[in-house]
Amino acid sequence: VQLQASGGGVVQAGGSLRLSCAVSGRTFSSSGMGWFRQAPGKDREFVSAISSSGGYSRYADSVKGRFTISRDDAKNTVYLQMNSLKPEDTAVYYCAAGRSAAAFRAYDYNYWGQGTQVTVSS
Repeated sequence: VQLQASGGGVVQAGGSLRLSCAVSGRTFSSSGMGWFRQAPGKDREFVSAISSSGGYSRYADSVKGRFTISRDDAKNTVYLQMNSLKPEDTAVYYCAAGRSAAAFRAYDYNYWGQGTQVTVSS
């Protein structure tokens, strides 16, 4: 199973980015997908997750109303649209695949991508 995250970059505060995570080697449609992030010197934290059906999603309070997770089963890809970015959103963002639920705990995910860097300048 391989997860390939992309879409990171440098953006000014208030800007937007869209992260993508392409999944291969697994039945994507039966996988719950999540996004986590890790800032320098901090623990990895939950950002957002979406259920295998796409019918349920959840967000960390810090990104609620600004980030939107979605999935395209035809492309085996999950997205994270990030709007109104803040300097505190700066981190390496990781996508993960797990069971069907939209889990918020890292240990519920079996497979992880390599991460993509997001830097928000003030």
